[in-house]
Amino acid sequence: MKKRIAVLTICFGLLLSCSKEDDLSNSSGTVSSIANNKKPTGSSANDLLSDNTFKSTVVELVYVVGFEPTTTAINNFVAFLEARTYKPGGITVIKRAIVSPGNAPYTNEEIAAIEDANRTKYNTANQVAIWAFFADGQSTSDTSTSVILGTAYRNTSFVIYEKTVQGLSDSPFEPNRTLLETTVITHEFGHILGLTNLGTALQSNHEDTAHAKHCNVNSCLMFWSSETGNGIGNMVSGGSAPQLDAQCIADLRANGGK
Repeated sequence: MKKRIAVLTICFGLLLSCSKEDDLSNSSGTVSSIANNKKPTGSSANDLLSDNTFKSTVVELVYVVGFEPTTTAINNFVAFLEARTYKPGGITVIKRAIVSPGNAPYTNEEIAAIEDANRTKYNTANQVAIWAFFADGQSTSDTSTSVILGTAYRNTSFVIYEKTVQGLSDSPFEPNRTLLETTVITHEFGHILGLTNLGTALQSNHEDTAHAKHCNVNSCLMFWSSETGNGIGNMVSGGSAPQLDAQCIADLRANGGK
C-alpha cells in the first residue's frame, strides 16, 4: 500500500443550490422539484430506505470518459441498495459517459456545478433519484499526505474521485480496484442513508465520539479508519468489502430500511 492517506468525506449541506424552486417536466409529463434533490446529506434517508413515498430508485451514474467504475462495483452497489432499502418497483441504473469538464482538480463547488449541468434524473411522485459522479481528477482538498476518495455532499448526490481510486489500487501491495470502489461507494452512500447519526437516529450508542458521524465498531463499513489508505487496505484484505455492523443496520431498520 502506498503511504498515502485516503479520506472519505461528508459535506453537511454546504453546497445547497436551491435558492429557487426549479421545476422539471420529464418525458411522462411528471413535474418534479429539482430543489428536492439539493438538500443536506442524510436528510432524505427515510425516503431512500422505505417505500412510504418512493416505490423505486433510479441511479444516474455518470463518469468521465476513461474513468468508468467496474461493472462488479456497480453490481455490488445495487446489491447493497437491495439489501437495505424497500423498493418494490426495483432499482435501475442509468449509466453514461461525459467528456472531461477540464478543470481538475475539483473544488466541492465545481463538483456540484458539474451535477447541476449534467443531471437529468430527479425525484418524481413514485421514484427517488440518485446522482453518482466518477471524476477524472483529484479533489483540491488533497495534500501531500492525504487524498479524498469520495464525498457525499447532498441528500441524493455523491462523487467518487475515480482517478485517485485507480491510482491507489491494482498494483502490488494495493487493494483490488473493484473492492476499493465498492468500499468507497457504499461508505459514501451509507452517509446519504444517514449513517452514523447523520439523519438516521441512533438506536444504540455507537457513534465514535472522536470521529463524528462514524461507527465505533472497527470492522464496520462506517468505521473511521476505512477513511485511511492503510485502513481500507486492511478492511478489504480478506477479499471482500467491509459490511455494515449490526448497530448500523438496526439504525437503518428503525428509519424504514431492511
